[in-house]
Amino acid sequence: MYFNIHFLYMPTLFRSTGERQVAEAVSEIAYCNPFLAERMEWERRILGDAFTPFFTVWHPRSDVLGDNPNVVKIAGETERLAGQLRERLAAGAESTESERRLYLEVCLYDLYCRYHQPLFEMFHRPGDFRGGRQVPFWNDFAGDFQRLLGLRPIQLPKSVTPAHVLACFFQVRRAFHFTFRSIAGSSMPAARLRAQIWQSIFTHDLRRYQQILFDRMGEVTTLITGPSGAGKELVARAIALSRYIPFDPRTRSFREGFEESFFPLHLAALSPTLIESELFGHRRGAFTGAVADRKGWLELCPRLGAVFLDEIGEVDGGIQVKLLRVLETRRFQPLGTSEERIFEGKVIAATNRDLAEEIRERRFREDLYYRLCADTVVAPSLRERIADSPDELPTLLRFLAQRLVGEEEAPGLAREAETWILENLGRDYAWPGNVREMSQCLSNVLIRRDYRPVETRRAGDWRRRLADDLLEGRLTADDLLGRYCSLVYARTGSYAETARRLGLDRRTVKARIDPDLLKDGQ
Repeated sequence: MYFNIHFLYMPTLFRSTGERQVAEAVSEIAYCNPFLAERMEWERRILGDAFTPFFTVWHPRSDVLGDNPNVVKIAGETERLAGQLRERLAAGAESTESERRLYLEVCLYDLYCRYHQPLFEMFHRPGDFRGGRQVPFWNDFAGDFQRLLGLRPIQLPKSVTPAHVLACFFQVRRAFHFTFRSIAGSSMPAARLRAQIWQSIFTHDLRRYQQILFDRMGEVTTLITGPSGAGKELVARAIALSRYIPFDPRTRSFREGFEESFFPLHLAALSPTLIESELFGHRRGAFTGAVADRKGWLELCPRLGAVFLDEIGEVDGGIQVKLLRVLETRRFQPLGTSEERIFEGKVIAATNRDLAEEIRERRFREDLYYRLCADTVVAPSLRERIADSPDELPTLLRFLAQRLVGEEEAPGLAREAETWILENLGRDYAWPGNVREMSQCLSNVLIRRDYRPVETRRAGDWRRRLADDLLEGRLTADDLLGRYCSLVYARTGSYAETARRLGLDRRTVKARIDPDLLKDGQ
């Protein structure tokens, strides 16, 4: 009877409901998408009254110094909780399976917080990170891992080893940095874009990713869609530079670097022969001008790298067939030889075209599309982002100004540009060139304190010429409809929106638009 009573009063791992709730919130933070609003809710649950309102979602702001202030506070709370739980386990406290799982995840987050800054310095310090460089804190990391997780009651899953955990931490740190610093803006469309990038890297389930998917994501092709100038290459680069890199404890180094793992190819700017040469490589004499053997991106790209095919919707049918074979079999042949090569990297593609429409018009292969769209990221237009949040315009201007003139001058230039834009273009300006156009606008304001949008100037010419020709009676009904459809399409950039505005069928709009008019601005 004494032993039964003694068993009932054995100390337990969690001493209060509040303590367990904090552990559960830490567990959620460790595995949630940091670019969604739910991250802030978990922070609030941990810190209570100590929570510092920062942003609705995490985003870079050049006018706010430092990181999210709640991160440091949560790291302190996690370290304290992990220490208390470890002492109790070492003293023989009883624990359930779910409590031990919570302890494991609290300790992993504690480890990440402890090595957050050294992980950042590994790839951000002068000289940058190279594969093969020894990790100076590996022994300390392995020791802390064993101290926290080497207790007898804790049974670690096979995937939870010091080397794999360090590799995952390094990947998470890079992924956050490249996503956070590549996509500026406080609007929800910008936040959703950052969240999409995170999911393209880790899927929606980070636990499953770290257990079984970490070395398989290269097999999944990512397709990035969105208008020209919306930052599709920035998205691709963030994904490519954030891939999992194994850590070798014997050499105390990562097996590959990440800096030269991104191979972009802008397909719209090249002829079919040059596209094939850049992608597949060629042998000497394969075509006129092939004076030496050359390896293509598919051969140069390492297993943990990524080839970025920008404007995939522009390529002709023959190249589409060859790309389909690469995606299906991972094999290709350099031009001028029948020897096969194996591509082991990841493919990321992008387009500003409506591929569904291209398939209907038989300009794009349906089977290739289904190989491309296993993972799709949609980059929003700048117009959508500014319409969502009044802070988006000044935030982006500060972000771009910092790149252009540095931190000290950025706030002044951003305010000057914002004033000019509001006075001359208006808050509702459509920004048809998206972020790329805003960057050019900022440069023009810096140099001349003026900016003349190309599309606005062309639209003005169209209006004047349309009005003149109409008043002089020089237009047939068909001419009038075609030029007016072209004018509205130039402003909206969308067949559907043009059709809605004109009260016409979408197919009629597309048939009436004059591509030469759009191209030449006549």
